Amino acid sequence: MNILSIQSHVAYGHVGNAAATFPIQRMGHDVWPIHTVQFSNHTGYGAWRGQVFDAGLIGDCVAGIAERGALARCDGVLSGYMGSADTGIAILDAVARVREAHAGALYCCDPVIGDVGRGVFVRPGIAEFMRDRALPAADVVTPNQFELELLCGQGTGTQAGLRAGLAALHAKGPRAVLVTSYLGDATPDDALDLVASDGSRAWRIRTPKLALSVNGAGDAIAALFFVTYLARRSVPDALSHAASAVFGLLSATLEAGTRELALVAAQDEFVRPSRVFTPEPL
Repeated sequence: MNILSIQSHVAYGHVGNAAATFPIQRMGHDVWPIHTVQFSNHTGYGAWRGQVFDAGLIGDCVAGIAERGALARCDGVLSGYMGSADTGIAILDAVARVREAHAGALYCCDPVIGDVGRGVFVRPGIAEFMRDRALPAADVVTPNQFELELLCGQGTGTQAGLRAGLAALHAKGPRAVLVTSYLGDATPDDALDLVASDGSRAWRIRTPKLALSVNGAGDAIAALFFVTYLARRSVPDALSHAASAVFGLLSATLEAGTRELALVAAQDEFVRPSRVFTPEPL
């Protein structure tokens, strides 16, 4: 498959396209990355260098790909951190152009808005853009729990609240939803849940909570879930593979004692996870 991935990029470390591209390639698919920013490192370090690119760069790059006659071979578009509403509009224009060339192409939106403990960390207007423009255009959406609650407008700490929140997102358009990290009232203190839904059924995977905090894991899991869903059109299969592969990646990162994801050392996890987690129906 061929994936157009429009995200931020860093020279050092692994977030955005630097976290998503290699896992997709290691699974045997091609990636056409367009970078919305080029930074020296992710902003979690507190200092970085680089540039935020003008949103027009996205349209220019997509136009160039179209001139090669390649958009008809694009199977999916993946987007992450947008940075501004102008960038978001350019991404949705790219999605429309891909769908015009290939009606079967799908769009996965990772609605990067914020997280528990950090709150909203994007510019004003981005959350509303995600809710009102990006979600209706998306086939697949991969929020964390904080973003899920912000987008659906309600708490999801109970199973009833979670089901209602998933239903609210499906009602906006997406056919598949992955909640990349979930802590509900029934989640043990030493565990982390991942939840996915196809609109009619929902599944959960519970993994051990690892003692590390790194950037880019959400970018990697969104990419792994999306390409597996594209290949198999099965939400539980995509959930199982993404959760298992990222658990292997995070385990290798913990063992290495590094602040950056151990993508290269853990590359076999993207193809054959060493520990496979089986989804259970919710």
